[in-house]
Amino acid sequence: MYQLVYSTQFKKDFKKITKMPIADIIEVGNIISRLQRGESLDTKHVNHPLTGNWLGFKDCHIKPDLVLIYRVIDNALQLARIGSHSDVF
Repeated sequence: MYQLVYSTQFKKDFKKITKMPIADIIEVGNIISRLQRGESLDTKHVNHPLTGNWLGFKDCHIKPDLVLIYRVIDNALQLARIGSHSDVF
């Protein structure tokens, strides 16, 4: 199991998404839990590596326009950003 590490920006982003329906927030928690346990995600989440400024990070689609940006380093799951495409990119 990976240790969770939250970026300052992720914490700010997360405050914004707490205004979403509770079912969406539960889904965010479920995705993060699966990633923390090192489990693979369903193909519907379009989990893929990023390039450019985000090289080394991955992008996971929780909903069509709700994206989680993260990376795994050693024993840590670093959560970098969460939000819509226009917010995080």
